[in-house]
This record gives sequence, structure tokens and C-alpha cells, in this order.
Amino acid sequence: MAVIQFFTAIGFSVCIPFLCIYLHQDRGFSMTFVGMIILAGGLCAAVSQAIGGALSDRFGRRPILLISALVSIFLYSGLSVLIGISAPVWAIAITYIAGRSMLTITRPVISAMVADFTSKDRLTEAYGILRIGLNIGWAAGPAIGGYLATFLPYWWLFGIAALTCGITFLIILFFIHESSHGIRRGVGFRSMLPTAVDRTFLAFVGLSLLLFIIMGQMTSTLSIFAVDMVGFSTAQYGLLLTLNGLIIVFFQYPITLALRQLARFRALMLASLLYGFGYLSLGWITQFGWALGAMAIITLGEIIHVPVTLSVIGELSPQDQRGRYMGLYGLSETTGIAIGPLLGGVLIDTFPLNPKLIWAPIASIALIAAIWYGWWAHRFRA
Repeated sequence: MAVIQFFTAIGFSVCIPFLCIYLHQDRGFSMTFVGMIILAGGLCAAVSQAIGGALSDRFGRRPILLISALVSIFLYSGLSVLIGISAPVWAIAITYIAGRSMLTITRPVISAMVADFTSKDRLTEAYGILRIGLNIGWAAGPAIGGYLATFLPYWWLFGIAALTCGITFLIILFFIHESSHGIRRGVGFRSMLPTAVDRTFLAFVGLSLLLFIIMGQMTSTLSIFAVDMVGFSTAQYGLLLTLNGLIIVFFQYPITLALRQLARFRALMLASLLYGFGYLSLGWITQFGWALGAMAIITLGEIIHVPVTLSVIGELSPQDQRGRYMGLYGLSETTGIAIGPLLGGVLIDTFPLNPKLIWAPIASIALIAAIWYGWWAHRFRA
């Protein structure tokens, strides 16, 4: 599972930020418009996660993974061609949205498979290991993309996503075993109702949306801020994301082990505060070294937040509905990450000369999340 996350992360970490840079710099579109495209892609991907999770409960996990990877190969290949010929932006947007939606289907399925194979007392540890594979990809992707962007046209970068989808398909075909063979329950709106009446689950998913909005700043708002406003090169921006991945690779597992001694709601409150402080500090960034420090703080928040939230969902979900629970959680995640670029784009267009007014509202969302996690634990005795 971690290897699959590695290859899909390379494609994502190259595609999204460099698509933002391509549309903004080469095609001249405003960041608000670019943010709307990323938002549309995220919303469609959010729905696809909910559907993908339900389909994996019905038909099994492995078939959904194979179909997703195969279709994604063709979609990302098409995106590369469209950018290479400077196709109309609507064609690029539609292909990007379709590709992101199809590839994102794998997320709740993989998360459900991890919960299928793992005992509840080791879920946080298991998801921590999954994050290591994911972030090795996040570390490699921007470095590869930033380096290639210095001497190759942008359309080459999107070919990387197609290549990683092909590798993912082969890994699933030959090495991944089924963890759930499906149930005789149809896939539709009514099949989602059991999760919709789980108030503890719904409250947690709604609350987590706030931090996902914060997470959405890294691949879009931060890219334009770092390259256009501060003046870093694309390679330096790539190094920021590479640092994010490397810190997770080396510190995710030991920090995950240390989290066993901390109540989960306290861990999530700490993660929120780290996110907030890290993003707030970007308003005072003028040198690359300080940007690296801010990224390190943001990454510590991510290291704590992601595996803990996934382990909470894993414990809340019944085995025969695990794909649905992970899918609806993924809907919240992807929706938040999609809203993030639009929010950041509006702030950049509104305050182009004042970075503090860009990052302070974003940091305040993290502070609100920290307070609400405490409320959730008290309200539901979690």
C-alpha cells in the first residue's frame, strides 16, 4: 500500500502545483480563476472518493484500484498532450478534473485496506507508515518537476503522472491481494445512509474539513506566493515540498509511536496549532532559509494530524462499511483541499502587496480547528 501511495504522490505533487504555475504564468490567468479550476477538480474528486469507497465495499478493493489506475494512464497522457499543444483552457481543465477524480478514487480504498489488515490498536502506526510512502513520493515529485522545469516544456511534467499511473497498475496487478471480497449491498444514495446517521463520525468529518482547507494551501497558494511574490525559483519551491516529504519520511514513524502516550484529541489540537503558527510565519518570509523553517513547522502539524484522523475513522467504521466511511472522510478531505486554493487565490488577488493579510486568515482557521477538536472530544467523550 505504501508503494502505491509513493507513485501516486509523485504524479499529484508534480501535476497540481505546476499546473497552477503554467496557467498563471504562461497563460496569464488570475489566481482566482486558477483556484476555481482546482476547486472544481477537488469537488469532483471528493464525490469520486465517496463513490469509490462504496464501490469497494460492494465489489472488493482490488478491482477498483486496477480500474482507477488504468483509466488514469489515458487521462494524464491526454493532459500532457493538451498542454503541449496549448489547447483551450476548458479542455485542459476538464481533462485535469477527470484525471484527478479517477486517481483520487484509490485513496479511500487504500485506507480501507489498511484498516482491513490492521488491528485497531496499531492503526495510527499503520497509517503513519502509509504516510511515509506517500511523502517519499511528495519529496521526489517536486524535486523531479522543479529540475525538469528548468530545461523542458511543462507538458513533459504531466507525462510523469501518466508514467506513475502505469507503474501503479502493474504493482496492483501482480503484488496486491484482496482484503474484502465485497457484499451483496447495492451502491447508491441509500447505501450511504448508515454513515449519515453516525453523529460522532459526521461531527469529526465536518471538523476535519477546516484543517483540510489549510492543507490545500501547500500545492497552490504557496507555489504562487513563493515564486511570484517572494521571488523564489521554481526549483526552490520544489525544495520546499521536498523538505516536507523528507521530514515525514524520517520523523513520521518515531513521532507516531510517541503519539501513543497522548490522547487523540490533544494530538489533533497540537497539530492544528502547529499548522496555524507555520502558515502565519509565512507572512514575514523574505529569505529562503526562513521559508524552510516555516515548512518544517507546518510539516510537524501534518505528521501528527493525518495518521491520527485516519485511525479515528478506522475505529469508528464497521468492517462491512469501511469503504463508505473512508470515502465520506475522503470527500471531506478533498473538498477542503479544493476550497483551500480558491481561498488562497482570492487572498492573493486581494492583498498582492501584503503577505501578512494572506496568511493570517488562513492561520486563524487552524486556531478555530484546535478549539473545536477540544469541543468534539468533550461532546462525544472521544
